[in-house]
Amino acid sequence: MGDTLEFNNIHTEVKGSWNDGRLRFSKQSLVYKSHKTGKVDSIPAPELSAAQWRRVCVGHGIKLATSTGHVYRYDGFRDTDFEKISAFFKANYKVELAEKDMCVKGWNWGTAKFTGAHTTSNAFAQNVLSKADVIQATGDAVCIFKELQCLTPRGRYDIRIYPTFLHLHGKTFDYKIPYTTVLRLFLLPHKDQRQMFFVISLDPPIKQGQTRYHFLILLFSKDEELSLALNMSEDEVEKRYEGKLSKNMSGPLFEIVSRVMKALVNRKITVPGNFQGHSGSQCITCAYKASSGLLYPLERGFIYVHKPPVHLRFEEISCVNFARGTTTTRSFDFEIETKQNNQYTFSNIEREEYGKLFDFVNAKKLNIKNRGIKEVISGMKGADGYSDSDEDQHDAYLERMKEEGKIREEGDGSDESEGDSDESFNPGEEDDDVPEEYDSNASVSDSEADDADSEDEGKKKKPEKKPKKVVKEKKERKPRKEKKVKDPGAPKRPMSAYMLWLNGNRERIKSENPGISVTEISKKAGEMWKQLSKDRKEEWDRKAEEAKKQYEKAMKEYRETNGSKHTLILLESLYILKHFCTLCTFI
Repeated sequence: MGDTLEFNNIHTEVKGSWNDGRLRFSKQSLVYKSHKTGKVDSIPAPELSAAQWRRVCVGHGIKLATSTGHVYRYDGFRDTDFEKISAFFKANYKVELAEKDMCVKGWNWGTAKFTGAHTTSNAFAQNVLSKADVIQATGDAVCIFKELQCLTPRGRYDIRIYPTFLHLHGKTFDYKIPYTTVLRLFLLPHKDQRQMFFVISLDPPIKQGQTRYHFLILLFSKDEELSLALNMSEDEVEKRYEGKLSKNMSGPLFEIVSRVMKALVNRKITVPGNFQGHSGSQCITCAYKASSGLLYPLERGFIYVHKPPVHLRFEEISCVNFARGTTTTRSFDFEIETKQNNQYTFSNIEREEYGKLFDFVNAKKLNIKNRGIKEVISGMKGADGYSDSDEDQHDAYLERMKEEGKIREEGDGSDESEGDSDESFNPGEEDDDVPEEYDSNASVSDSEADDADSEDEGKKKKPEKKPKKVVKEKKERKPRKEKKVKDPGAPKRPMSAYMLWLNGNRERIKSENPGISVTEISKKAGEMWKQLSKDRKEEWDRKAEEAKKQYEKAMKEYRETNGSKHTLILLESLYILKHFCTLCTFI
């Protein structure tokens, strides 16, 4: 047995949200990494106290309990995984993987009643609250921020900061967010340089009805100032936060909020890196799912704000692609494909941003689909890989039609058709007197046209060109294959081993499966034939071989007895055909 066991596509359920990831068992620990968020759960091997194998809605699952009181559930295993996981647990963790039968009939519903002293019920309630994921807002808040503008979920909320959780209080909804669910913090400048985004990444997300919010996005104005006093003594602040916070703070609102969150959550704040767009900003204006927003290239990924927010880490990106915009050549699309086969398309990016974004992606060593074709994005050329106008874009269909026209003209040669040349017009020929479409000379006024006609009255008129006759070459049709005429008197071909077996077992299949259709009989027979032992199949192969020999013997006798008869019929047919042809020639 190896030192590790790895399983992909393993799911974990947290507050109604399913996340898939990879689970690895090693001698030192159990590690689960979410594909969606990148969050890592690590369980040291000495802390593992119990393990259960159980049947779940999708395959099988494992329930792990630790000595610290934490419980972890992972689903998505196959039935065949039980033996190797059980053996690995015994050998490395000294833990028995017990099989647990789950009640799925609803018989475990009921009511718990307590009688006697209230201490029993109170102890039970305290025990439930301590084990359940229930947050109670007890005590005073460390600080309170009033009427902060929140983009997701949308509205204005009072944010109360507690030592272990964050409380959002709005007019309609309240949210309590434990700091343990905060994955990352982002502080992003708006493109207008007057506002700031503060983004909080959450896993599991907060819920509002059936909607889940994986990101909490706050919008601040840079000009908004705040003076804040924490509801703690200076000694408590110094002891608990070790100089990260002070009792009295003042400055821009976004700086104070981000500073407080960084100290309480104990997470670093991610800011944009060295990327600068065409306008000098650290973001790119684009659209995602028909909503306009901003895309921020970071040192380790991309983040899009704000509707819906998207965070993509470089380690989960399979490749990127630069594509021409669907409506105009003045913009392009930036496509990102993840290793989980999810695609994100950020459209309507200004073409001036192409060079900066391409160099950034190239420097981060991301896989680019159209690498080496930097100046070609769907046929567009120019200083930044684009044409200067919409009219210069490459039209593959038009080019193909031009090529076909040239081929037809070369095939026609110099032959011209005769006819009414005075009224004819050949769209394939260019006329110097007729301006092309979108030409600036096409909008000449009537008076200018009359003056031009009067000046050209004494001039010799150009002879009108005769239209060329386009002759299409007829393609030679391939002769049809003659169908073989089946000889009704010839012996029938022998059956295969499977067909012989099917004929011998058809009635048995019908009796064992009453009401089965013809197609279902064939399907059932195929499954039974696959499960047939090798010895039984060899028995039917021998029968098929005997039938083949009998067929060859009968066919040989048939040719010997009927060969002369067929030859006589053929000679008579040729004689009749010869006289028929002679008669046609005479007529």
